[in-house]
Amino acid sequence: MENPVHNFIGGKWVPSRSGKTFETRNPATGAVITQCADSNAEDMNDAVGAAHKAFESWRRLPAPRRGELLFRAAERLFHEKETLARSLTSEMGKVLVEGRGDIQEAIDMAYYMGGEGRRQFGHIAPSELPNKSAYAIREPLGVIGLITPWNFPMAIPAWKSFPALIMGNTVVLKPSPETPYTAALFVKCLEEAGIPPGVVNLVMGSAPDLGATLVKHPEVALISFTGSKVTGGKVAVDAATHYKQVALELGGKNAILVMEDADLELAVEGIVWSAFGTSGQRCTACSRLIVHREVKEKLVTRLLDRMNTLRVGNGLDPEIDVGPLINQTQVEHVHALVKVGQTEGAQLRAGGHPLTEGPHASGHFFAPTLFDNVTPSMRIAKEEIFGPVLSVLEVNNLEEAIKVNNSVEYGLSSSLYTQDVNRAQHAIRELDSGIVYINAGTIGSEVHLPFGGIKNTGNGHREAGQAALDTFSEWKSIYVDYSGRLQRAQIDTN
Repeated sequence: MENPVHNFIGGKWVPSRSGKTFETRNPATGAVITQCADSNAEDMNDAVGAAHKAFESWRRLPAPRRGELLFRAAERLFHEKETLARSLTSEMGKVLVEGRGDIQEAIDMAYYMGGEGRRQFGHIAPSELPNKSAYAIREPLGVIGLITPWNFPMAIPAWKSFPALIMGNTVVLKPSPETPYTAALFVKCLEEAGIPPGVVNLVMGSAPDLGATLVKHPEVALISFTGSKVTGGKVAVDAATHYKQVALELGGKNAILVMEDADLELAVEGIVWSAFGTSGQRCTACSRLIVHREVKEKLVTRLLDRMNTLRVGNGLDPEIDVGPLINQTQVEHVHALVKVGQTEGAQLRAGGHPLTEGPHASGHFFAPTLFDNVTPSMRIAKEEIFGPVLSVLEVNNLEEAIKVNNSVEYGLSSSLYTQDVNRAQHAIRELDSGIVYINAGTIGSEVHLPFGGIKNTGNGHREAGQAALDTFSEWKSIYVDYSGRLQRAQIDTN
């Protein structure tokens, strides 16, 4: 794409009305990747206007035709997968194998939601009156505002936009200012797939109030937001003030529970992948290891041995296991919470500091970190860290492990390692989380099942799967009376 990268509004790549741009940089090297349009409220208003104008024709396009366009988008993403993955890794920092996975999630969602073009099943029910039919169908909402984070800069825009589009909505995407170029590449693939002008719009910018303009715009029907609990709360309040719907996907404080009968080698691999994959920058990342006292020392020893083999560096290097954090602010945030953990009395067993020398000098790196002897009341056991920091909490039995797991304000993903099917079934019922894994880590959701959590992880909506269709549509109930006379429901029952 050209430098600077422009907004995509009404089917055209256009500069910001301000004429300003901002830089996006590689978090591993500090190198400038490109310049992107630094938008203002006027740009956002233009985008919403274009989406509003395109809505009527898009909603009337038969859903199977909309699905065919999503299949074409999937093919474009598949064809460009390696190039897109390398660009994503350069901008966000995750290792290349995870960058490919980010693109694959977008491909999978495009195929899955494309198939919904020939389904979108409603409900048919018998009427209580004779010669009368009753059924319900889904209807689109209108213009959907998508506010997406930097940690999955291709997958999350796809998770939000494809179900919105297949239902007949139009969208305005406002990506994180940390990863706007990846979002532009995503939209470019949709353009090349033939998505009509105005159906998908992209507005980039570094101004903190740009998202607020989208949230408050009177022609936006729903806001789908993924990000921090604090910002999500503000979005919810603003959306409610303007009488619009909002779907929130917020934080997590996820745990892996390891019982005394667990396969420890399998558990170690799942723990390392869940805690240090994406440098811990996933809402489903494992930041608590709740382990039975009988195997704690053995498990921690094996875990430390495995951590010692992790290589931290530039994600484009195929030998690297853990990439950088997204920026220096995040490094400082993680380091501050590590210091809090030490002050509270947790035992630092590995890491605990930024990496600033040699190959790490120009990037935002943090050593994979392990705390032992952590208690549930410590801040590091309760607050989302969003970095490569894992806390070990010791318990005496499964019931205590479940209690500790459920003691935090979030409820996104939980994992249990055990060989006992009865205890596994018990935990599945009792764990307070929207996602439960048995003998696997806390990350790795699939697009055909609902994604989301309970408590302060969100506001009850789910992404992916059939549940996403509920987020981006509303129900219309229809009654057809062919009796030729007035019939009164609940009254004419004899």
